[in-house]
Amino acid sequence: MHLYRQTIILFGLALPVVVAAAVIGVGFAIKNQMTASFDNKQKNYKTYEQGRLSGLEIEAQVTRQRQHLERWNEQIAQETASSVATNLREIIEQLPSKEIQQTAFERPGSTGGFGTVVAQNSSQIRIAFRGTYRTLQRAFLELESRMPRLQLQDLKMDPIANNPALLNVQVTYTVWEN
Repeated sequence: MHLYRQTIILFGLALPVVVAAAVIGVGFAIKNQMTASFDNKQKNYKTYEQGRLSGLEIEAQVTRQRQHLERWNEQIAQETASSVATNLREIIEQLPSKEIQQTAFERPGSTGGFGTVVAQNSSQIRIAFRGTYRTLQRAFLELESRMPRLQLQDLKMDPIANNPALLNVQVTYTVWEN
C-alpha cells in the first residue's frame, strides 16, 4: 500500500480536484459570458424599442401636421409679389387710413441678404410706409402672421420732422419660394 499511496493521491484526489476546478471555472466563464451577452441584448432591445416608439411618435406628429404642410406648400407656391401686395392691401384696409400709408413697394431683381447663402429659392421685397408706431407694428404683425415665409432682413425707421407722431419706415424682407 505504500507503493501506491502517491498514485492514489495523484489520481484519486489531486487530479479530480484539478478537473473539478477546471470544470467549475469553465462553467463560471460560460455563465459570465452568457450574462454579459444577455445584458447586451437587453440593452440593444431597449434602445431599439425607444427608437421605434420615438419614430411612431414623430410619425403621429407629422400626420397631425399634414394639413398645415399642405397649406404651407400652397403658400410657398403662390407668386410672391402679388400675394404680399394682396395681403398688404387687406391689412391696410382694416387699419385707420390716417395712421398708415404705403409709400413704396419694390421687388429688386437680384436675390440678396440671407437668400444668397442658402440653396432655397428666395427673393427680396422692399416696402415703405408712413404711419404711427402702433399702427405700423400691427400691420407688420399681421403681414408676418399671414405670410410666415417672410423673413425680416432690414428695418429702417425715421421720424418725420414736422409731425413727430408719424414715422417713415422701410423694411426689406427675404421671401422664401418654392
